[in-house]
Amino acid sequence: QVQLVESGGGLVQSGGSLTLSCAASGSIFSINAMGWYRQIPGKQRELVAVITSAGITNYADSVKGRFTISRDNAKNTVSLQMNSLKPEDTAAYYCNANIRNSPSIRSSVYWGQGTQVTVSS
Repeated sequence: QVQLVESGGGLVQSGGSLTLSCAASGSIFSINAMGWYRQIPGKQRELVAVITSAGITNYADSVKGRFTISRDNAKNTVSLQMNSLKPEDTAAYYCNANIRNSPSIRSSVYWGQGTQVTVSS
């Protein structure tokens, strides 16, 4: 099986910075896209940023220019550098990865357990 383990959440003041990290482990043949989503209670989970295995990135409009996603393919990790944080960035952040367990099996989407980010005003 595959596990995604996130770290780096916490409490920060408005204007501050945090870096989230996510490490994938287990039965991994290859990893396609990796990304970060966030969710506020009572609302749908939304895409924050995604990065392909080739390094192509895409961001939600609300975080463009403030957040940077990166990955280390050798270590199966993805990170999210969050700068100029705002109270509206407060949410549970989830790591996501599209992973193929073996050459003969279709890829599947895996999720981390989530890490809370709270931005105080």
